[in-house]
Formats: sequence, structure tokens, C-alpha cells
Amino acid sequence: MNNLKYKALALDLDGTLTDSNKKLPLKNKEALWKAMDLGVQVILISGRSVMGITGLAKELEFKERGGIIAAFNGGKIFDYKTGTVIQQLFFPKEAIADTCAIVRKYGAQPLSYTDTEIVAETDTDKYVLAECKCNSASVKKVPSLPEFLDYPIPKILGAGEHERLVKAREEFLVRYSHICDSFFAESYFLELAPKGVAKDKALESICKYLHISREELMACGDGFNDIPMLEYAGLGVAMKNAYPEAQEKADCITPFTNDECGVAWAVEEFILNDSSQL
Repeated sequence: MNNLKYKALALDLDGTLTDSNKKLPLKNKEALWKAMDLGVQVILISGRSVMGITGLAKELEFKERGGIIAAFNGGKIFDYKTGTVIQQLFFPKEAIADTCAIVRKYGAQPLSYTDTEIVAETDTDKYVLAECKCNSASVKKVPSLPEFLDYPIPKILGAGEHERLVKAREEFLVRYSHICDSFFAESYFLELAPKGVAKDKALESICKYLHISREELMACGDGFNDIPMLEYAGLGVAMKNAYPEAQEKADCITPFTNDECGVAWAVEEFILNDSSQL
């Protein structure tokens, strides 16, 4: 392992590593390659599904260089190069139908995933289509989501207006807080997840796998669901475009947005510049 202060770098994707078009800027890619060449372990950690992250992992040459994917906010974590599964959690089967009903009750759309598609009861809702864009996936429209989900799933996502999702979250937690967690990825995306799913808990498992301390971890994010990892990491870096709540919990705020390669700035400032002192 390298002698750098930060031996691992956890990166949120949407609003952080990728630009507003969900693309990986070349400047970010080149900065990360330089860090990886020094021995830094890059972790792609997101509410996205596995299929929504693997394209970026390929762009960053994880198969050759190594790297870790933490999909579904840590619901599934694996070493991309070796295929080693570090953690995998599933949504309680007995809560699927009722959870979908709660989301619908407040005028939002429940959705989940297959290995290759988003699954929902509509293929026209703008928020469902936004999740499709995030994952570079199409939507599979089904008559009944609970009836279709007869296999283990990592989570259910409630997609809709924030005010309605807040009410859905309150009712969901009253019923299922003993076996589930819930938080916002975006104001319009409500994560309904198995107990124990959160980015800080995911990074704790990854640090154990890598045999490093949390103080040797740097994390970059912008969203509500990034707050736990920004607080957990030895250095939490929020993008200039981050939600105010995330910026408040970060140790540093980049002078650049995700569209201006804020991640590249952070890597150069705290990893590459540090390496020049060795």
C-alpha cells in the first residue's frame, strides 16, 4: 500500500464525479488514473444499480487497475477486479407489497431493478425516466411491481415530488424502521433500503477489506445520502454544487462544481500534491 495520507478515495457519481449529462470528464479521469498509479484505491459509491456503475468502472479501467464498486448505497459492494463480494443486503421480501402501496398512496412511483433494467408500473413518469438516465437503462413496465418482484432485490426507490415522499417516508419508517432504513438520494428519490444500508456503513466494510483506517479515506460527494460518508471519512469533500446540508458536514468545499471537474481539483489538492512531498 502507498505511503500517502489518503490510501482510498470514495466517489459519489451523480453531481460529483460525473457532469450534468452523466458523463465522466476527461480531467477527472486523468486525475484518478494518476492517483491509482500511486496506489490509491478508488471506490465508486452510489445509489445507482450495479449496471449504472459498471460503465464508469470500465472507463476508469478498474479491471486492469483495480477498484471497488458500492452500488445501491452499499447494498452490494464488490471488488471489480477479483469479483470478491464484500457485502450484499436484500430488501425484506415481506415488506415489498406494502412499501409499494405506501409510495403510491402519496402520489409517487415505486420502482426496482433487474440486472439490466429499471422495473416500474409506468414508463412515462419523469422521475422514473430520470432514474433510467442515471443508470443508462431502459424501463420495463409491469402491471404490478410487487407481483413481478419474486426475486431478491436490493431496494425499492420512491420517485416523485419531495413533499409527497417526505410523507411516504414517515409512514414507511413507522412500520418498518426495525428492518429497513430510508433516506433521500435526491429530493425526488426516496431510498427504501434494508437495515444497515448507508454510505458510512458501506465504507466501514470497505476499510476493513482494504485494511486501512477511516482516517486514511477521502470521500467526495454532493447529495443528502453523501452526508454520512462525508462525516465518516478522514477527509470529506463536498462539491461546490452540493446541497447546503452536505456542504455543512464536509471538511472542505471545492471551488468548482461537478461540471467544472471539482473531483479533479480535490484529487490534485489532497492526493497528488501530497505525493510530491514524499
